[in-house]
Amino acid sequence: MHMTNATDMTHTYADLPGLMGLMTGDEKHGPAATSTLDVLWVLYDRVLRVSPEGMADPERDRFLLSKGHGPMAYYAVLAAKGFVPVEWLPGFGSYDSPLGHHPDRTLVPGAEIGSGSLGHGLPIAVGTALGLRAQGLDEPRVWALIGDAELDEGSNHEAIAFAGPAGLDRLHTVVVDNSSATYARPGGIAARFEAAGWSALTVDGRDHEALHAAFTAPHPGRPHAVVARVEPKSA
Repeated sequence: MHMTNATDMTHTYADLPGLMGLMTGDEKHGPAATSTLDVLWVLYDRVLRVSPEGMADPERDRFLLSKGHGPMAYYAVLAAKGFVPVEWLPGFGSYDSPLGHHPDRTLVPGAEIGSGSLGHGLPIAVGTALGLRAQGLDEPRVWALIGDAELDEGSNHEAIAFAGPAGLDRLHTVVVDNSSATYARPGGIAARFEAAGWSALTVDGRDHEALHAAFTAPHPGRPHAVVARVEPKSA
């Protein structure tokens, strides 16, 4: 299985602001997009075992963008890694563009799910991990990227409560925390996952080395959550 890395494409992390700048128009959800940029880059550049040519490979990792209401950074990273043509970016959100304000898995190469409605991605990720286990596919990892505000949704808490006791150790969740949740979590976000039997780490969501270390930390027998703290949404 091929892993994407910085040498695969001509684009680097330094190119991402320019790629995002190609996407114009209304309803860009700029803070929702920029808050995820570093997490997405580290995952696609150094962690995920997935490639544009390997999207039909059953052994690929699955990345599920639950935070699909702010997909600009996602599209920029997909373009940088060769999943979608850079030429698509200026049409973002237009009538005939495949790059909608919410990703559509039937239109966006590399997208595993259609997303954007809060609270859907993590439950789908739990089901995906269960499905892979049932098929005897033990290598693929499942990653879901959610926002801290999504933890206002009860569906996520049902998924968290199920995944820990089920021992879904191929399941990973990244919570991008930009202080936009309505309700506080006693002890913090990581404590919520730990209480349900998850492994959990909290890191600076802009620090690439810290993110990589957290993403690759061992967590035998348990699902793994990484809380990536970034600047508050209102900033």
